[in-house]
Amino acid sequence: MDASLRELAERALAEDLGTGDITAEAIVPPEARATARIVQKQAGVVFGLDVVEEVFRQVGADDLERLEAEGEWRDSVPVDVASVSGDARALLAGERTALNFLCHLSGVATLTARFAGAVTGTGATILDTRKTTPGLRSLEKAAVVAGGGRNHRMGLYDAFLIKENHIAVAGGLAEAIGRARAAAPDREVEIECRDAGEVAEALEAGADRLLLDNMDAEGLRAAVSARDAAVEAGGHRALLEASGGVTLETVAAIAETGVDFVSVGALTHSAPALDLSMLVVVGD
Repeated sequence: MDASLRELAERALAEDLGTGDITAEAIVPPEARATARIVQKQAGVVFGLDVVEEVFRQVGADDLERLEAEGEWRDSVPVDVASVSGDARALLAGERTALNFLCHLSGVATLTARFAGAVTGTGATILDTRKTTPGLRSLEKAAVVAGGGRNHRMGLYDAFLIKENHIAVAGGLAEAIGRARAAAPDREVEIECRDAGEVAEALEAGADRLLLDNMDAEGLRAAVSARDAAVEAGGHRALLEASGGVTLETVAAIAETGVDFVSVGALTHSAPALDLSMLVVVGD
């Protein structure tokens, strides 16, 4: 088990349990054993059973059986996706923490699957962003992949993304690209562009990828045309990423403009939880 996952589960349990589950300790006999069914009640993609298993392991119920595959869209609900057996008090102690993780991560995977399905056939790929829950980024980004999306960068450390504030401080778009290229010649350089003028400047400066920020469909199509013209003139093919205010209602039209990627912050910052529950049966 990854150390970061152990630490995450430990912190989450400490937050919920504090000095102990006073309700279970008062009501549930210490010798009671039980089996809990984890039930998917809403159509979607389940993801997060690794952290669920770790939560129950830490409270002393380490007999978890996976009954359905993660990362697959499921319409036939309700369905048991997992079961866990052990000390009844332990099951009750881990229930809410386990479900908090599972419902949230499954919600991220499900929303991603909806976005990925909406752009099928366009050639565009759905990307996530850094708009993640603090401490949950790696899990949320894994949920995006489970739902059919792709990860952008994990953090500030693993990829260049030059945005308007960087450009302002650097003294201009071309200057910012040049400095990034000089610092790490082998790394892809992506830069934010807000209008046709910045697109043209970024293409001229040799950016590898353009983040087309809050452009309407006309602006996106113009950027695609400008990129294609640059290629025809002998330049390299810069990748184009549309971003800003993307919804399930608009994503198909955005993808159909010819961009390579559509990044969606809502995948991680606004995904509704998928409805799952845990039902306990006394005795195992």
